[in-house]
Amino acid sequence: MARGRTGSAGGSGQGVPARRASDRGRYGRLSRERVLAAALELVDREGLSALSMRRLGAELGVEAMALYRYAEGKDALLDGLVEALYLELEQRLGDWDREQDWRSGLHRIARATYDVCLSHPHVVPLLATRMLAVPLARRPLAVLKDHERVLALLERAGLDETRTAAAFEAVTAWLLGWVSAELRAMVDNPDEPDPAFRLGLHRMPSHELPTLRRTAAALAERAGPRGLATGLDALLDRFAQV
Repeated sequence: MARGRTGSAGGSGQGVPARRASDRGRYGRLSRERVLAAALELVDREGLSALSMRRLGAELGVEAMALYRYAEGKDALLDGLVEALYLELEQRLGDWDREQDWRSGLHRIARATYDVCLSHPHVVPLLATRMLAVPLARRPLAVLKDHERVLALLERAGLDETRTAAAFEAVTAWLLGWVSAELRAMVDNPDEPDPAFRLGLHRMPSHELPTLRRTAAALAERAGPRGLATGLDALLDRFAQV
């Protein structure tokens, strides 16, 4: 938050308040939603390294200080990007039926999360790093509501509290791990038509990495939502066993 400061004016020694940074940018007055949307658009376009208060202010047509009314600093912006992802997830899920079948509900959440993450790949690392930095109770409400949805569905499967917690951790790890695997960089030279040179296999020592070299082409192929669903079913079957 920008605060007023006092200083001398015209050598008189009389204090005057500093000018407050305006939050009216080129698109009108700011709001938290507009700030987060602009931050998400910037990161989608140029990556996380491009995000700063100064750069975001320039995108919105305001001074960087004006943004502190909506985010306390860079960390708050990063948390806001996570919030924006989960808000988009809520939109994709639409009207949430609390009475729906537990397994189909979890598949619906998994697929929507997959789609959102692939739409914003530069933000995906924050789903892990910001959760390491932000305690549960301080996470954005949209994140907590996602936790609630998953836990409620697992309870509906008839799991007790201990197994519900274990299944929640397993489902979360599988989903975020799958998305991260799908997004990992594999191609060395996208303009090279030959698969081996496209992946840069000539850069890998064959005597030290024979299995990796043989498997690299298969690893580079995305298994997509079908692979996600197959793995999720296998995981849920394990926990649903009585």
